[in-house]
Amino acid sequence: MTFTKKHVDILNKYHQIQPICMQLTKATQPCDHDAIPMSFITEQEISEASANEQNLDRLPPSYMYSVIFKDIILEIDDDDEKSMNTLVNFCGQHKIHEKDIDEFKRKYHEKSAVWWYTREFFLYDMINRALRMLDMEVMTKFGFFIRRLHIELKQLHQEQLADLQKVSTVYRGQGLRQQDFRHLVDIKGGLLSFNNFLST
Repeated sequence: MTFTKKHVDILNKYHQIQPICMQLTKATQPCDHDAIPMSFITEQEISEASANEQNLDRLPPSYMYSVIFKDIILEIDDDDEKSMNTLVNFCGQHKIHEKDIDEFKRKYHEKSAVWWYTREFFLYDMINRALRMLDMEVMTKFGFFIRRLHIELKQLHQEQLADLQKVSTVYRGQGLRQQDFRHLVDIKGGLLSFNNFLST
């Protein structure tokens, strides 16, 4: 087997697997950021769906699935302890570090869901991947957490809205395929739906 100069540089720079994993994680984060699924819905589709429930099947399936999932998750009033135990078992089967799972279980109620979600931890990646892939099994296991996160974000929005004197415009960078960008331009005045929580 012949090694190129790049291979030798990598071998000289990294003698352990941990730094390689950390670098790969950093390198893939922009890809995850730009892989957020979006549904584009025109004004006409919105008005047709509003006028007649028979037209709901014309809306994009990923949008409909995410709306239905959100409605179900927000309606279910889980027992946090039972749900936590189910999640702990599930995470253990998916190679999440035991110390991370244990910390989450022990300290879950000490911090806000927003704090847990924005922390560099397994939650953010697992939840966003599940939302992106519409992985119902994972989303259901995290249902109690997603509900709490949704409620906290809604509450923060209400608090911040009360403090604002005028509407603020905020921007978020987002990579789009050219086809998606054209679609976005075409639906001006319509609805752009993200199937996950946006964070920057």
